[in-house]
Amino acid sequence: MITRLLVANRGEIARRVFRTCGSLGISTVAVFSDPDAGAPHVAEADLAVRLRGARPSDTYLAVDRILEACRASGADAVHPGYGFLSESAEFAQAVLEAGLVWVGPPPSAIAAMGAKIEAKQLMEAAGVPVLPSLDLAAPAEFPLLVKASAGGGGRGMRIVRDAGELAREVESARREAAAAFGDGTVFAEPLLERARHVEVQVLADRHGTVWALGERECSVQRRHQKVVEECPSPGISPELRERLCAAAVRAARAIGYVGAGTVEFLVKGDRVAFLEMNTRLQVEHPVTELVFGVDLVRLQLEVAEGAALPPVPPGPSGYAVEVRLYAEDGDYLPQSGVLRRFEVTGEVRVDSGVESGSVVPPYYDPMLAKIIAHGSSRAEAVRKLVTALRRAKLHGLTTNRDSLIKILTTPEFGAGDTHTGFLDPDGPVHATIPDPHQADELPVLAAALAMAAANRRGTAVLAGLPAGWRNVRSQPRQARFEEAEVVYDPLPGGVTTISVEPHEVVLERDGVRHSFEVARYDDGKVYVDSVACHVELTPVPRLPEPVEHVAPGSLLAPMPGSVLRVEVAAGERVVKGQTVLVLEAMKMEHRIAAPADGVVSVVHAEKGQQVEAGAVLAIIQEGNS
Repeated sequence: MITRLLVANRGEIARRVFRTCGSLGISTVAVFSDPDAGAPHVAEADLAVRLRGARPSDTYLAVDRILEACRASGADAVHPGYGFLSESAEFAQAVLEAGLVWVGPPPSAIAAMGAKIEAKQLMEAAGVPVLPSLDLAAPAEFPLLVKASAGGGGRGMRIVRDAGELAREVESARREAAAAFGDGTVFAEPLLERARHVEVQVLADRHGTVWALGERECSVQRRHQKVVEECPSPGISPELRERLCAAAVRAARAIGYVGAGTVEFLVKGDRVAFLEMNTRLQVEHPVTELVFGVDLVRLQLEVAEGAALPPVPPGPSGYAVEVRLYAEDGDYLPQSGVLRRFEVTGEVRVDSGVESGSVVPPYYDPMLAKIIAHGSSRAEAVRKLVTALRRAKLHGLTTNRDSLIKILTTPEFGAGDTHTGFLDPDGPVHATIPDPHQADELPVLAAALAMAAANRRGTAVLAGLPAGWRNVRSQPRQARFEEAEVVYDPLPGGVTTISVEPHEVVLERDGVRHSFEVARYDDGKVYVDSVACHVELTPVPRLPEPVEHVAPGSLLAPMPGSVLRVEVAAGERVVKGQTVLVLEAMKMEHRIAAPADGVVSVVHAEKGQQVEAGAVLAIIQEGNS
């Protein structure tokens, strides 16, 4: 029996596992890097061990330190979560050799699926349909997809549409794969465009029983990483579901699988092709839990203790939809810093690694939370999810919340017409995050009125007078923000105030009342929330301090990272869109491109240099001179 479990992971998945352990009476141990010392998963564990010595980005990959943490804390079992070491056969073997219970599949099963090239061959031999592999030196067809053999999550993956870009993209994929997985091996297969990405949840015990708990639709992706998942898939017929589940069970049996895992497929029409098997719990497992009424973590623990599964799995009920809430901007660049407020309410499940006041470090995946809704119908689940997103209070970091709402409310998504190109520029939804600075007049008015009320409430003289009152109205009263400017006394035509408080304003425009919650922070930022909009504003001071100005044409680092390579030199002519340099952040490559035609006047960065967000990397003088 497991008595004390160490989770070799962080954030949301660590908290998720701890929650089930609490219901089972199992003591818990967290491990943490220095940037995570104040993280919620550390506070919620019974014991916590700092992983000393490793760089923040590599901390949770330090096998020897994790095993030492097990010894120091008295843990007798290890759950790997997902990501990091969760699909490392070497780590699983090391845990077992240390005499600990491994909550996962046998190392041999992990190894069998760890290299995608060999995994495809094994699956084909087991009767699981696969896509053909292409010769990277002379591929027989385009477009094709270059993929990392040793990993997933979109890292080391590149779409190649013609021979001219093949060598560059293959080399880029190899570098990214080596950085993320320690193995730069890549391969290529035909790109099955606008297909569905569908996966099957499997669960197997040590006694020969293998469950297939339905399928999940995971087609809505950006940068080959999932954004929206649902169960069941709206585009899978009962006959096709049976084929997928049978193939998944064959795959699990072929490698002697034990525990929870996921077999992923591409589906286009009646064509089914094996993608990979994730030998761990998936990020999107909650949708399966809600539809099938199970706790997959509890089942993982029971199987690890040797329990037998019932011969027949439970049946499904209803629909569940999950979105991944990321700290990222409209170009999908990760954001880091203090999450001042995190509040999600409604009839939804929230699996989160953060809370109000959490620091989101730049070293790890920027996912803040998974928000999941269940309903008797798909439309009901989606409606609950959209409502929760619209009412959420998210302050301090840019998130993809508005993008998620846009996705969930498109007619195409409502019809279940999704595919892997859903978020492509030429797809039905190009879901960029709306600019929070392009604000409607009403929330800006609410911010101005709330600030005036707060200022008035703090005065010691004539505090009973209304905000902005004066004897002579020589000039209208206005508020200036970096994003907008508004006159609030007198109010614009058609707008009247119903109530004005420092933290809440109710306005009426053309007979319709609108309520706004207003929050202000020490750095001057103002956040205005309503069901209709969420606006971030920066007041312009009446007497601004002198500031340093950035030279026109400056290319700034969008995030902290390491300069992987510089592709231009001072004096070189560049064209709009040309790669100037490449940053590596969160084990992914980010290309910094020229914003316009011009000449590189100076390059401030060099290969291997660590840069902070906002650092000037290069300056381009626009034009022909």
